[in-house]
Parts: sequence; C-alpha cells; structure tokens
Amino acid sequence: MSRYEIRIGGFGGQGVVTMAVVLGETLSLIEKKFVVQTQSYGPEARGGASKSEIVVGDVEIDYPKVMAPDVFIALSRAAYLAYITGLKENGILIIDEDLVEIEGDLPDGVNVYKIPATRIAEQEVGNKQATNVVMLGVLCAITKIVTNEGLRQRIEERWPRFKESNLKALELGLKAGEAALASQ
Repeated sequence: MSRYEIRIGGFGGQGVVTMAVVLGETLSLIEKKFVVQTQSYGPEARGGASKSEIVVGDVEIDYPKVMAPDVFIALSRAAYLAYITGLKENGILIIDEDLVEIEGDLPDGVNVYKIPATRIAEQEVGNKQATNVVMLGVLCAITKIVTNEGLRQRIEERWPRFKESNLKALELGLKAGEAALASQ
C-alpha cells in the first residue's frame, strides 16, 4: 500500500473527527504506518456537515489532503451530498442506511455497503454515540486497512471508562461489516 485515502462525513456531533483520530492513532501508533488526519466543519458546527480524512501509507505522506478517496463513509445525507465527489472508481462507499440514500451516479465499480450503524448503536449498544465505533468495526471488516486487534487496543487505551460499551460497538460493527461483505 503506497497511499490509501479515507473520507468520513457526517453531521457535527456524530463523532466523525473522533472516529478518524482513533483510526489514525491506531494505524500510526500501533500498526506503525505513516498517517495524516485532517478535518473540516460546516459553519453550523454541531448539526452541520463535517468531514474528516485520513491518508495512510507505508512511506511518508507527501501531500496531506485526500485527493480521491478509496473509501467514503457517509453518516448523514448532507455529508453524502457534500463530500461524495471524487470517490475513486472501484472504491468503497459505506453508508448508514437509516440516514443516507444514494443519490446521483456513482463512479464505475464502486462497492456500496449499507449498514444500520446508528440503529445498532442505539438498540444493541444502548448508546447512539457509539455509532462511530460501530463504523470503525465495519471499516475494519470491509477494508482490512486496520486490524481489529489494533482497534481494540487503542479503544481500551483511549476510553478506559467506556471500554466495555465501545468494545461491544466495535464487535457489532465487525459483524455487520462481515455480513455486508458476505452479501456482496
């Protein structure tokens, strides 16, 4: 892997930036990859479209911005509409199926995975705020860009007070991702 680009979009308050930071920390600190993570918010901050991007590679990152994401994770309709542009041909689109409908044409060969991430977080974890951790598990299962062991370790280190619920969210995300991958 010379360069792999991930874009995560949602609305403020969904943990889009936290998700990217945890992913970046895992890839960098635990899996020893080169990583750059950036973020931007809409003018509304909480509730407006926001995005976070990660560039990962085996060599130093020469340009920190995502140019054409290999993966786009959309957690809200507004973020989908704002940030879908540029997704690579044969890329991966992961959406929260309860919040995002695919609109417009996608590049050729894009694999779409529809995950009820918010519903899983609310109903099975008991906390809507765990949606981002569910999606980390989904990303891990579908792309294999990060290991579940690395994510588990980073989650335990980052959130010791909420370790059990976040590890449960991660496991549920891994299962949802594996199921989505198997149904393709």
